[in-house]
Amino acid sequence: MRGGALAGFLAADAVSSAGTRLAQIAMPWLVLTTTGSASKTGLVAFAEIAPLVLAQALSGPWIDRAGPRRMAVAFDLASAGAVALVPLTYATGWLHFPVLVALVALTGLLRGPCDVAHHAMVPALVRHLGLPTERVTGLVGTTDRLAALVGAAGGGGVVALLGPADALLVDAASFVVCGAVLGAATRGMAAGRALIRSRSRDAGRAPAYLTELRGGWDILRRDPVLLGLMLMVAVTNLLDQGYSAVMLPVWARGSGSGPAAIGLLGACMGGAALVGSLLATWRAERLPRFRTYVVGYLLAGAPRWIAMACGFPLWAVAAVHLVAGFGAGFINPVLGAVQFERIPEQQTGRVSALSLAASWSLMPLGGLFAGLAVSGIGLVAALVLFGAVYFATTMAPVCSPAWRGMDRRPMAAAQPS
Repeated sequence: MRGGALAGFLAADAVSSAGTRLAQIAMPWLVLTTTGSASKTGLVAFAEIAPLVLAQALSGPWIDRAGPRRMAVAFDLASAGAVALVPLTYATGWLHFPVLVALVALTGLLRGPCDVAHHAMVPALVRHLGLPTERVTGLVGTTDRLAALVGAAGGGGVVALLGPADALLVDAASFVVCGAVLGAATRGMAAGRALIRSRSRDAGRAPAYLTELRGGWDILRRDPVLLGLMLMVAVTNLLDQGYSAVMLPVWARGSGSGPAAIGLLGACMGGAALVGSLLATWRAERLPRFRTYVVGYLLAGAPRWIAMACGFPLWAVAAVHLVAGFGAGFINPVLGAVQFERIPEQQTGRVSALSLAASWSLMPLGGLFAGLAVSGIGLVAALVLFGAVYFATTMAPVCSPAWRGMDRRPMAAAQPS
């Protein structure tokens, strides 16, 4: 039964990740082919991510009250309906640009709590399985990377075969499958969650919503490692967004490598990250966390920018991306375990919501800052600048003794429910 819960959770996560990658290809292509405007494409992207971040930040207390499993299934099904409205209105001729923006905003508003609820289920899954936290977070990270790799590779083919509008129907179906599999496979986890909720009610009257939301922030604020992780990931997401959205395409065009080079580098980094994540999962509980964090980010961060800035040939840049991806594969299992072990399970929803929202909050600025940097100081200088900021951000914890507390694990192993 416990193995079925794990398999079902990973299967649902894989379907969700693959569907997200498909939507990331289909939606911009639909906007470009119907409007012919790059600025409108950017506006649609902003219309999705802004309400998504807001919904992430505000949904935490409700997820803690209702339970992440119930919220994950409910918002998976609601998201399916919102996504399906886009191709349906397109087929009837009602998909004018304001309608598209509104539907995309609705999709982001529903996806925010959905992502948080999936994330908040991990501690209950760890308790249910009785496995080390790193092992479970490693399996989740490996599944995400594999699904993203397959979804990105197959998404382009689906869009080319069906067209962007019908491809979004496939994305809507993926939400339905995800919710159905998740709900069926993790039914046995509901009893443990109900026990935690009953204990919380017995402890006293449930606090007000704003009090619960502020309580999540207090947990982050009082823990220097959790707060530092949140800020660090927010900055690195901004830098990575600028890299993928602006700098990599500009480099590919300027070097004469063309768009095929973008796919090659993505495949190199994604495939190597999958291998690294598998190894991290296998050796999870034996890894020295802080040292793994430092080495992983040394490999995954600045070298990518420096190799491109130095004018390395494509084969050399691809080799650097292979090494970077391998290092990146070790990061998420370690950081996920540290985060979940420091958050009380009954407050996972609100803390995860604030943390995820903060991590996403700077991403819309990544492309803007990268574009301004490339236009202002040139591609080479912009690559060096972003690489230096990435290095400084990820290596700052080396100067903080508190971060070495990452290596302290809970004294008692989690027990199966």
